[in-house]
Amino acid sequence: MRKFVVTIDGKSYEVGVEEIGADQTVVNTVAAPAPAASAAPAAAAAQPAGPVSGEKVLSPFPGLIKKLLVKEGDAVKKDQPILVLEAMKMDNDITAPCDGKVSFKTAVGNNVETNAVLAVIG
Repeated sequence: MRKFVVTIDGKSYEVGVEEIGADQTVVNTVAAPAPAASAAPAAAAAQPAGPVSGEKVLSPFPGLIKKLLVKEGDAVKKDQPILVLEAMKMDNDITAPCDGKVSFKTAVGNNVETNAVLAVIG
């Protein structure tokens, strides 16, 4: 049996999947929600690989990327809003920490965790 972690509506579940032959029956098993640590590899997979140069823009709290306010590669000024992060039904402007060109590391519709890299200003 192979085990997988599946995230549905922000909740992680550990699921066991068993390979079957032509004459076997399917058995579905669902365990209790997996601890938050199990969801970390999925969040890490959403981050791009490779070195990041420039000033990182980190998520101050978990939320949903609702809108990008500037385009990839645009020049931005310090404290300029670059994206909208929705948390607890409230829209929060996330601003550039310095002057430079923006490189997004997330996209509209992504759910992010605290301290996730949202963009790099370089």
